Amino acid sequence: MDIRLGYNIPYFTHKRSTTELFPAITAQACAAESAGFDTVTVSDHLYQPPLIGEPDEPVLEAYTTLAALAPATRSVRLSAMVTGNTYRNPALLAKIVTTLDVVSGGRAVLGIGAGWFELEHRGYGYDFGTTADRAGRLDEALRIIVPMLRGQRPTMHGTWYRAENALNEPRLRDDLPVLIGGGGERRTFGCAARYADHLNIICNPSELPRKLRALRARCAEAGRDPETLEISFATPMMIDEDGNRARKQLRDVLLRSGVDIAGLPDAERAAATDRFFVGSPDEVAEQLEAKVLAHGVRRLMVNLLANGHERQVIELAGGTLAPLVRGR
Repeated sequence: MDIRLGYNIPYFTHKRSTTELFPAITAQACAAESAGFDTVTVSDHLYQPPLIGEPDEPVLEAYTTLAALAPATRSVRLSAMVTGNTYRNPALLAKIVTTLDVVSGGRAVLGIGAGWFELEHRGYGYDFGTTADRAGRLDEALRIIVPMLRGQRPTMHGTWYRAENALNEPRLRDDLPVLIGGGGERRTFGCAARYADHLNIICNPSELPRKLRALRARCAEAGRDPETLEISFATPMMIDEDGNRARKQLRDVLLRSGVDIAGLPDAERAAATDRFFVGSPDEVAEQLEAKVLAHGVRRLMVNLLANGHERQVIELAGGTLAPLVRGR
């Protein structure tokens, strides 16, 4: 599969009318493709999540959006980042992503995770359950989805899901990639070791060495060579030619979620900002080299949380990051 640099569209509007909404998203995807990103993803949410915006801000359904982006793009892979497993029956999800693959000429990726945003579960009537419940659902779902993507006809009577000789035609291929996203060191990483082609790790950069050790342990338990599993790092980023302007963007984003880092002691401010890569292009590149690439992770999935709707920011991010991951 060899995803190296992904661009996520985390929000679906920026003070635009509804009629302007999808053309703006299309422009983002095309700008990312031109800027050197090899994958374009959209968030799979029903309400806008924290850090991104208010719950009642516009959100489009992920797979309808991806299918509409297919004819507007040429080469980028298309995926949800990541599909909330709890929102769709797993056999139907296999059919949906396979249809996206047909529509896009073989460019679909199944990005999937256990789900985490309780508010949208309550609002739409989906069972949220415990963390263990959602991890169990994900494992069962993958035992249906992955065989269907490979041309098999699974039958399963599980705790959460059932399938009876489930068909999945037409398909372009039997190796449609499966990407699992998350940071759960036992259940999520275990699912990645058993079922996935790619794991997108979500954590603070300071936690990454421990996460990689846990992943190696899960691969050993599954009898899998960890070198056969692609690994990327979820990279929330504010980048600007003026590093101080990027740092102000981070302060504003955190303030929207109720965190005023200006008034925090140094240790608490460092903890609140640990997850983010912020500054000028040189500063961001230096942070990524030290915090991610130095640990052997060579693939990045980028969230431009503050201004990812601006073409020049997409171009700046692509121009900065593509050389870091190219050829590694």
